[in-house]
Amino acid sequence: MNSLQPVRGTRDILPDEMRRHRVVIETARAVAARYGYHEMATPVFEFTEVFKRTLGETSDVVTKEMYTFAIGEGEQVTLRPEATAGVARALISGGLTQSLPLKVFYNGPMFRHERPQKGRYRQFHQIDVELLGVAEPLADVEIIALGADILAALGLGQHTTLELNTLGDPESRKAYRAALVEYFSAYRDELSDDSRDRLTRNPLRILDSKDKGDRQLIEHAPLFGDYLNQQSRDFFAGVLAGLDLLGIGYTLNDRLVRGLDYYTHTAFEFTTTALGAQGTVLAGGRYDGLVETMGGPSVPGIGWAAGVERLSLLLAEPPLPPRPIVVVPVGEAAQAAALKLTQDLRHAGFAVELGYSGNLKKRLQRANKMNARAALLFGEEELAAGSATLRDLDSGEQELVSLDRLAERLSRLA
Repeated sequence: MNSLQPVRGTRDILPDEMRRHRVVIETARAVAARYGYHEMATPVFEFTEVFKRTLGETSDVVTKEMYTFAIGEGEQVTLRPEATAGVARALISGGLTQSLPLKVFYNGPMFRHERPQKGRYRQFHQIDVELLGVAEPLADVEIIALGADILAALGLGQHTTLELNTLGDPESRKAYRAALVEYFSAYRDELSDDSRDRLTRNPLRILDSKDKGDRQLIEHAPLFGDYLNQQSRDFFAGVLAGLDLLGIGYTLNDRLVRGLDYYTHTAFEFTTTALGAQGTVLAGGRYDGLVETMGGPSVPGIGWAAGVERLSLLLAEPPLPPRPIVVVPVGEAAQAAALKLTQDLRHAGFAVELGYSGNLKKRLQRANKMNARAALLFGEEELAAGSATLRDLDSGEQELVSLDRLAERLSRLA
């Protein structure tokens, strides 16, 4: 029955894969903490207007991909398609503009109704960092360096490439927008339907088109760099100088853009060739106009997000959890004492499983199946002697060990 299957575009994350997710999240959290980023979370859904304002009413996310539903008279909420909007909303509603700069780390599920493909799902997970309240290029350098360090800590530094571009300040962006409209208007009839619609609404988004005909026109479109004023050039030079100083390599990509007007200056992506067409694993940029667009004060900001699913696909096999010790009661009389021993050993810091039921052979087979390091056999004789029989499941050797020195003996197992 379909009702007993996960909804299309969602899936269960079973323990082996969850270990990979945990490595990504915990590594990112630890590295972000060294940079002074504090973890926060926002609700999994927001009033729909939060995303319409920030993502643009004409964007694909808003028009095609959001999960939106009514909650009352005239009120609509949307499952969050990304994290930045919620953080910016919290900055305003929580009065955090008095505590700038704000440096936050974030992780959790996001939701987009799009075609599922490798590493991309309708419920997916992201790690996210945001730095709000710093207008200088140093913020751009720091946020990119943080991303590079997280990828390096995951062992992915050599498998990803930093692509970088500048979107300039609002004045430069306005000039470039006009140039794009003039250029693409001459080819209006050759554009795809989506790009023709974007021509007057948001021409920069034409540059993101995957349509083959559009791609041919984009090859000869004006370049953003030709429309940058001196202030924008100086800002980008400061970012590049900082990355050079830190030894962070990059490739300039003059077609890397962000379609919404509140994005300014630096745009960047870490990409890989290991995932086929879906090569971006971490992407971000400066969004100095975002908070103001949402009705707050003018607060500069920059951040990035990375897909946990995609990063976990690139990881080497993460370490297995500690091999457990299995306590095997032999006979009904030992059940209660075995339960108490299991709990005492857990409190002493050991990973311990209790052999719940079955004969001795079956319980030991189960211990081997879970890759246990040792078994503690606990029957009437051991109970009377205040001891347990320790069986080394690697060597097969066993010995009688008194309970008062059991923890010390287990700690010496390799």
